[in-house]
Amino acid sequence: MPTPDDFAALARSSPWRWTTLRFTVGWPHDPWKTGEVRAWLRRPDVCRVESLDGALLQVVREPGRTAAPVPGLRPDGLVAERRRSWDHDLDDPMYLNYHWVAMLDPVELADGRDPDTDVLVPALALDSLVEVEHGGRPAWEAVVRPTDAYEPRCGCCPLLRTRTIDLDEYRDHPEHLLAVYPEAFRVRLDVQTGVCVSTAAIGGEISGRGHDLQIEAVDEPLADDVFVEPRRRW
Repeated sequence: MPTPDDFAALARSSPWRWTTLRFTVGWPHDPWKTGEVRAWLRRPDVCRVESLDGALLQVVREPGRTAAPVPGLRPDGLVAERRRSWDHDLDDPMYLNYHWVAMLDPVELADGRDPDTDVLVPALALDSLVEVEHGGRPAWEAVVRPTDAYEPRCGCCPLLRTRTIDLDEYRDHPEHLLAVYPEAFRVRLDVQTGVCVSTAAIGGEISGRGHDLQIEAVDEPLADDVFVEPRRRW
């Protein structure tokens, strides 16, 4: 069985566990995010996003990106430590907002920043951890509670929504605070890729809200023409 340290190490490891990914993703119970999409992503710099009926939504290009340097690894191949809890240099091409980046590289679920000492410490307290399947693939599922050190990639679109983060993000807009926050979250990481394939709030005003990502292919060849936009006609 995986341990909490294993879960954190897997959450740090995504940038070094795959190069291309084809997947669908949706956001159940979220009124601000409607409709599933399908994406083809080739690291480090390009992504294609379509609706499920095949309509092109966006081709995202991040010019100048290079492959991520390999950090220190554990004997099992997972990342033992990253220089920061998140790093802009490792970001995947972003669609819509930083939630997209965070689910593909969920290091915010591993390491947070102690508010008093500014050192990296565990971002989550795990209530349970089990091996499951998600979309027919091995995954690790944890019921977690963010600590005060939890530091999302972006405060307006964290993987796990907490009162502490919202108070900081919406200090000038208290109308955006929730009346009741989740008690915990159910989180799944895909074992092969380290991608956060599922989150769901437990309790509170947004119970059940999160995302569901289904991996369709890993490291399949993706030629340049996959990421070509059709020429527009004037």
